Amino acid sequence: MYIEMTTPTMDILDSPIIGVFATCTEDLALLPRSAKVSSKELIADNLDVQVIEVTINQSNVIGSMIRGNSSGFIIPDGSSVKGLEGIDIPIESLPDKLNAIGNIVLANDSAAVVHPELSDRSIDIIAHTLKVDVHRGTIAGVKTVGMAGTVTNKGLLVNPKATEQELAFLEDVFDLPVDIGTTNYGVPMVGSGLLANSKGYVAGSKTTGYELGRIESALGFVSKD
Repeated sequence: MYIEMTTPTMDILDSPIIGVFATCTEDLALLPRSAKVSSKELIADNLDVQVIEVTINQSNVIGSMIRGNSSGFIIPDGSSVKGLEGIDIPIESLPDKLNAIGNIVLANDSAAVVHPELSDRSIDIIAHTLKVDVHRGTIAGVKTVGMAGTVTNKGLLVNPKATEQELAFLEDVFDLPVDIGTTNYGVPMVGSGLLANSKGYVAGSKTTGYELGRIESALGFVSKD
């Protein structure tokens, strides 16, 4: 069974590293205000979400700075965020110096894996705000787990250099099938080139057909029967 979507590859701000500029949950996608209307429409259609225009500290790197799920959003401490005023879910900040939240937190609606050096206080805030179990870990030895993988409520795709121990750890934490892959013609930090939820996905414009197949299989958009 294949879930039909419109063209699944795209750029944001003329760049294929779309996960740096945008982030999504089951219901919302946060994009820079300066993103093209066509980019916002493609994400809205493919992920079946409401698109919200956001700026953080006058920057466009929304995906690197913000992480959320259906229960809430986490932002860096002291950040000036515009566009989330009407969101009816909690928005909390982390006190850590590690403040690129989207880079260091990988989360869906049930669990999260975070940078191994995050403080206990930050982990408590993430657990309370996102309503998830939180675990410190790495993917392929990389501490910026938010860019080393992409997780939805149906599956998980991660850096192809992830070890067997890391893959088993991720499968146990998220209780989901885990697969390896790349985006944008071989980029192993799949979170930098992919936006996905349980309803659909979009990948960076340089992502190949083979890579799209791996994404669709890992995230449950193609039956493995």
